[in-house]
Amino acid sequence: MLRLAFRTLRLRKGGFIGTFIAVFFGALIVASCGGLMETGIRSNAESQRLAAAPIVVTGGQTFEMPKEDPATLDGDDKRKFEDARLPERVRLDDGLVSRLRSVPGVSDVVGEVSFPLATGGRPALGHAWDSAALTPYALVTGTAPAAGEIVVESASGLKPGDVVEVAAHGKTESFRVAGVAGAPRSITQAAVFFSAADAARLSGYPGKADAIGVFTKPGADVEAVQAKVAEVATGANVLTGIDRGVAEFPEADTSGTNLIVIAGVAGGLSVMVAMFVVASTLSLSTQQRSRELALMRAIGTTPRQLRRMVLGEALAVGLLATALAAVLGPFLGEWLFGQLVENGVAPAVLRFYQGWLPAVVGAGAAMLAVFIAAFVAGRRAGKIRPTEALAEAAVTRRWLTPTRFVVAALCFGGGTALAIVTVAVMTGPIAASTAGPAVILWAIGVAMITPGAAKVMAAILQWPMRLLGGIDGRLAVLNTRAGIVRAAGAVTPIMLAVGIATANIYLQTTQQELANQAFTEDVRADAVIGSAAGGLSPDLVQRIQAVPGVAGASEYVTSSVFLEAPYDSSDDGRPAIGLTASGANATIDTKVTQGDLKALTGRTIALPDVYAKDYNRGVGDTVSLRLGDGTPVDVKVVAVTSQRRGFESLLLPADLLAPHTTAGLAPQMLVRAAPDVDPAAFTERLREATAGQPVSVGDRSVLIAAHDKDQAVGAWVNYLLVGMIIAYTVIAVANTLVMATVRRRREFGLQRLTGSTRAQVLRMAGFEGGLVALIGIVLGTVVAAGSIVPFCLVAADSLLPMGSPLIYLSIIGLAAALALVATLVPAWAATRGPAVDAATSGND
Repeated sequence: MLRLAFRTLRLRKGGFIGTFIAVFFGALIVASCGGLMETGIRSNAESQRLAAAPIVVTGGQTFEMPKEDPATLDGDDKRKFEDARLPERVRLDDGLVSRLRSVPGVSDVVGEVSFPLATGGRPALGHAWDSAALTPYALVTGTAPAAGEIVVESASGLKPGDVVEVAAHGKTESFRVAGVAGAPRSITQAAVFFSAADAARLSGYPGKADAIGVFTKPGADVEAVQAKVAEVATGANVLTGIDRGVAEFPEADTSGTNLIVIAGVAGGLSVMVAMFVVASTLSLSTQQRSRELALMRAIGTTPRQLRRMVLGEALAVGLLATALAAVLGPFLGEWLFGQLVENGVAPAVLRFYQGWLPAVVGAGAAMLAVFIAAFVAGRRAGKIRPTEALAEAAVTRRWLTPTRFVVAALCFGGGTALAIVTVAVMTGPIAASTAGPAVILWAIGVAMITPGAAKVMAAILQWPMRLLGGIDGRLAVLNTRAGIVRAAGAVTPIMLAVGIATANIYLQTTQQELANQAFTEDVRADAVIGSAAGGLSPDLVQRIQAVPGVAGASEYVTSSVFLEAPYDSSDDGRPAIGLTASGANATIDTKVTQGDLKALTGRTIALPDVYAKDYNRGVGDTVSLRLGDGTPVDVKVVAVTSQRRGFESLLLPADLLAPHTTAGLAPQMLVRAAPDVDPAAFTERLREATAGQPVSVGDRSVLIAAHDKDQAVGAWVNYLLVGMIIAYTVIAVANTLVMATVRRRREFGLQRLTGSTRAQVLRMAGFEGGLVALIGIVLGTVVAAGSIVPFCLVAADSLLPMGSPLIYLSIIGLAAALALVATLVPAWAATRGPAVDAATSGND
């Protein structure tokens, strides 16, 4: 039977091509997503500045967080703890440098200090000259820097003796160029070197190191030395090889986690869609061969032989398609990675990997879909009794099997349960965590009953179709109802495309709009002052508050902190905002229900009312926090605030929060104008007041635009994933409709011989395509509503999502146009030539 399967493939080019396309694109997308996941898991970035040191030590960016309230834990039971990641850089004490020098096998140890600065308006990173050996940089001309001097790179165009204005740590100072240095490799970030004392002062972290490079003695075993270094540097990360790049580019590690999530979501959706598309394509191909299979049963072919033949044909096509997808998968994966880099989702220093494993996974997922679909199709064909074979071939098969019923019931039950959880338990934008999976469950459930739902809808729509299309519309309805299982094969991918695209895009636009509303409602600033040199000088607030027309000014710091007492289970921390007490009331519009934000000084905190209620804390109580760099601190509650649900933030003094961020200073300052001051004139007045300072001044729109840009990165990722799924389902819809229409060449020929004109046949085919598209759009809209409506009720207190109606109109317009084109074009081709030739010919 396998030999027969291979021989007959060439006689069924339509089914062969259709199945090949469905399998190929499914395997291609999964393989490319596998490359993104492998890249994220590895999170490898080539070391540049630290390349010469075989071992690099960095601060540990995680801490042990209890999974339950510590009051109920046995302190020795480490199994009940998990690692939580700190959002800010953890620095090392300089004292570790001297301790590491005594480790056997170590020849030298060099501490690395790195801080942002600007010279001549160009951004760069500042370092101590001692750390030049970590690259290594070598002097091309001049000497090493003394106090008040710097060494620059050759590309800077400066020469020894030049005087340069350097803006760093909120201040601008003049330095003399002592020398020019060059590196043996390309360095992404420009470097400026200072004396050790100047570097420690300008970094804002004297006595600290961002990383420590360890050099080994000639012939020493690096792995053995690494183990000994780890014993001394307790709690730190000790890195060798390609892992050293993370010490220099910590964003590569966090971006790797994002890539894993992106690839997992996209790959999972692709596998689900591929399952349905391949199954519907093979099912349609098998249905179109029903007469052939019936004849084979009638002449003595056993069910087992029939199943082997169908399965062999499918596997032969699947192997060819997956082999080609495995070859092209790395190219698509690298292109997707390039798009992520260009849009700021992944850093350019991250190295893309696409090994053999993603190709195997993609091929395996596609072949599994092929096997399941072919097994089901072959099983149905093998169930035909020889005495009923020819009669069975002439009628539509029973579609509601026990398996379909059980899967549909489970999916609808799961979707309903998630909707209840969304409405009853979730708050704000986090409701999307249940709304997202809900759309998948609704889509699978509807896909299981698509033939029945399509039959009901066709019956409902028959009167409008007859009214609009007359006899052509009536024939279209009759054909669709008679071949409802065939029509369902095209309805399902349209439903998936409309449902998944509508749900995901509107979930994203709603979250984005809610975030923008919350931000603009809370921030009352008329102007924003930003830093051009790693942070604002702490004394700048007092100077700005003294400017005429200023009603209030406050530093604005963002980070995440962890609540340790009372216990909080969030392993991502809670959003925190640092403010200046004297200007907090003027620059933010947060409603204070207890206490006063003017008391937000020293070690204090303002709690959102939701947290205050949940943790039973009020004004005067103490809360234990772990700040973004892991520093523990006890703070006193001085105010309770009412904030938009789902967008609550802890409010802390800026001078408490900022030193424990990576920058060490506030990056922005919010400024509020007096009521009678013109906003344009006010902004200009601030520019005059900050002239000569390493800052930029913008109006309120600059602040909002920066917030929108941050939101747009996450939105772009979602749109990319949805775009991939839509592209695949578009191919699937066209594939299915073309296969179904081309096979009807003989039917169209007979219809023309009985009196219909070619134009009438094409109009009938057009109405059929429109009916299929309409059914798919309605079912897809129901699927999307199953997840969007509960989310919007919770997050926006509305039944409808936020976002332009043009999004939905574009989605359904694309679905309708695709269905019509994929029906009419092959119908036009199938009706070319004399009708008698078509009526007497085969269908392939």
